[in-house]
Amino acid sequence: MTTDSIGLRVPSRAECVGLLASAPIGRIVFTDRALPAVQPVNFVLDGENVVIRTGLGTRLAAAAHNAVVAFEADEFDEAGRTGWSVTVIGHARAVTDPAEVERLARLPLTPWVRDGRDHFIVLPIEHISGRVVGTHP
Repeated sequence: MTTDSIGLRVPSRAECVGLLASAPIGRIVFTDRALPAVQPVNFVLDGENVVIRTGLGTRLAAAAHNAVVAFEADEFDEAGRTGWSVTVIGHARAVTDPAEVERLARLPLTPWVRDGRDHFIVLPIEHISGRVVGTHP
C-alpha cells in the first residue's frame, strides 16, 4: 500500500479509473478569459476518456477546445470519515467527426438541460492521481 506524506492512501491508476467511473458528477477546471474556472458536470467514462456533453456556445465548450484542463470527482462520507478524490489532467478536445458524435450520443450520458446539448468534449486521461481517506474500499 502506498501512502502520501500525510498518510493518505494513494490508489493505483486502475483503482483511480474505477473510482472515477463510479461518480455521477465531477468538476472540470479550465481557463476562462485568462482566469481559472470550475464547472460541475455530469460525465461518463469511455475507456480512458472522460466524456462531457455540453452546448456548442457555452463558455466550457469554447474554453476547453484543445486546451489542457483538469477534472476532479470525489465521494465523501462525513459521518464515517471516509472517501476518495481523483484528479485527471489532459488535453480536452471538441468532437467534430459525425460518426464519433453519433457513437458518443449513445453513451449513458444525459445532459442536465435539454436545449441542444449535443456538443461533446473528450478528455483523455493523460495523468491521473487520487487519494483515499479512511477505510474506503
